[in-house]
Formats: sequence, structure tokens, C-alpha cells
Amino acid sequence: MQQLLTLLFLLIGSNLTVNTYAQDTIVVRKDPRLDVLTQKQMIIHKINGKMASNGQFKGFRLQVLNTKNRDEAFKTKADLLTRFPDQKSYVIFQSPYFKIRFGNFLKKEEAEEYRKILSQIYPQSIYVITDLIDYTLKEEDLNELETTKQP
Repeated sequence: MQQLLTLLFLLIGSNLTVNTYAQDTIVVRKDPRLDVLTQKQMIIHKINGKMASNGQFKGFRLQVLNTKNRDEAFKTKADLLTRFPDQKSYVIFQSPYFKIRFGNFLKKEEAEEYRKILSQIYPQSIYVITDLIDYTLKEEDLNELETTKQP
């Protein structure tokens, strides 16, 4: 009887050691949906980096005019609206000056192109300034964000 118990304990003990050696290999299979989720999170991060806390984007505008004459400021704004109906122009009053700002540009290069066009129409200096802009993301903007890889 005692030999039978000893044999039983030896068999159970050897079986336990075999099981512990078999458990030291772990195979991790990555879910392919994680790549999609990571890509979407990267795009959201890039968009949030270009946005201010109030939902507006950090971008560029052109300062076309800086004057004390209110009538001249509104005349320039009306002229800009008729010449460039696809772009917005803004009148900003900072006492005693009226400033006319033009456009909502996400990229500085785009603002520079319009600056060259406007400098032919208006003889005074036109400046590219950073500002919070009203901008709606277009499909091409999202495609551009998807194709650029984050380091």
C-alpha cells in the first residue's frame, strides 16, 4: 500500500513538473483592428494639435489694412468681398484703429499666394499673421493627415 502511494505521488509530481515546463512559452497574437485604431487616434491627435480650445483652428490671415478711418475700412472690406467671394474678410476694431483681415488659411503657403495677389491690388503693405480661423476640415485635409506618418 505504501509503495502504491509513493508511486502515485511520484507520478503526480512528475506530471506537475512537465506541466510547468510547458507553460513558459507565451504566444501573443496582435489584433489587426489595433492598427486601425492607432491610425485613427494619430489623426485625431494631429487635428487637436491644430485646434484651439474653443474649436477654432490655428491658422493664418492677411492683414490688408490698418487705419483710423472707419469708412475706408468698410469700403476695403466690401471691395474684398466683391473681388474674392470665396474668402471672408473681417473688420477688427482696436481703438483707435480699424484692421481689415482677410481669409482663413490653414497653411502659410496658401496665405502667401493670396498675399501676392492682394499686393498687386492694394499698394500698402500686406502681412501674413497667425490667428484663430474659422475652418472646416475638407476630405483632402483628412487624406493628407492619413498619409503623413508621425515619427
